[in-house]
Amino acid sequence: MLMIYGMGDKRCGLLGEHLGHSYSPLIHSLLADYSYTLFEMPKEDVGTFLRTGDFYALNVTIPYKKTVMRYLDGISPEARKIGSVNTIVRGDMGLYGDNTDYYGFRYLVGKSKISVPGRKVLILGTGGASLTAEVVMRDLGAEKISFVSRSGGINYENVYSLCQDTEIIVNCTPVGMYPENGKSPISLSRFEKCVGVIDMIYNPARTELLLDAKELSIPGTDGLPMLVAQAKRACELFLNTEIEDREIDRITKIIRNRTMNIILVGMPGCGKSTVGRIVAERLDREFLDSDIETEKNTGIPVPEIINRYGEEKFRQAEHETLRSLGKLSGKVIATGGGVVTRARNYRPLAQNGVIFFIRRELSKLPTEGRPLSLKNNLAEMYEKRLPLYRQFADCEVENEKSADECAESIIGLFGE
Repeated sequence: MLMIYGMGDKRCGLLGEHLGHSYSPLIHSLLADYSYTLFEMPKEDVGTFLRTGDFYALNVTIPYKKTVMRYLDGISPEARKIGSVNTIVRGDMGLYGDNTDYYGFRYLVGKSKISVPGRKVLILGTGGASLTAEVVMRDLGAEKISFVSRSGGINYENVYSLCQDTEIIVNCTPVGMYPENGKSPISLSRFEKCVGVIDMIYNPARTELLLDAKELSIPGTDGLPMLVAQAKRACELFLNTEIEDREIDRITKIIRNRTMNIILVGMPGCGKSTVGRIVAERLDREFLDSDIETEKNTGIPVPEIINRYGEEKFRQAEHETLRSLGKLSGKVIATGGGVVTRARNYRPLAQNGVIFFIRRELSKLPTEGRPLSLKNNLAEMYEKRLPLYRQFADCEVENEKSADECAESIIGLFGE
């Protein structure tokens, strides 16, 4: 962290309409030692705030990246080229606007290892973020750039026929962003020549579009490295200094570790709840159990749901619970033993989580109070579920000695 002197009581911050989900205060606290405030307001207040507000420097996010331009005394050539401003610094000549999104997006493309020269690029959306993507892609040598919008010449109905040759897709829309998780702006499978997907969304870490890309073995990246990179460049402008690029990777890793959920899967009785509580306590996180949350949502104990209404009714209620839990960030979540038997449960868990499969000997698995374990042959159940646990999981750990050792293994793997 940079220790900055001479800033006095000058305040920095983020200007936007809805900022409750913003990671910017955390990023800037990891970059340097200055005050960083969220300035959330409606459009009609933006002009007055810029003229009279108590701030030294600002980042600007949607939907005000174009709005602020009319109130500035100077604008950088880069910001004029892109057509939007995301950074404002107060100087002797008044308010000066710049755009660090160019730097951030170019850094993101480089980290993604997706080769741009000579490629045909499809940009989803026509707002300020799409302008940044266009300029960067042109500068990197894209052969052709097309835009999709709801009412444009290329829209979300005819794009599949007009842009069949698309090779790189860049999502600059909020479709799929928290809290509207689980939505994708396009059907990725219909672009047979696609070799790369870049999604500017960073919450969730894996949007539906990126999960589609993973399923199709197409390289993809979320927007968190861009967010950190543009913040690093903004910090340099705030402080008139230089910060090494390695700080971007360091801070990106810190944020991922703080915001990603730790998801535990495994057979009934393998120790998910016990281990999960230990992990949560040691990492100072909230622990949640999907069975307990399902009981809260339905008002009925899980064994009673299964015995009275059947397993499928329980699985439906369980899925709705997982959809809610999977949207959260920074939690430890223990799941029921059978979540892997429904493929639809994978995406809610994977969108914002690292999934750990806890393995334990069959002889150590209790069955009391577990209706499905009592009704079925445990060995046969395990044989069917084992490949499913491994398909879901990012990591596999043993719980053969003690819950403490298992918890430590999970914490170690998660921190890598």
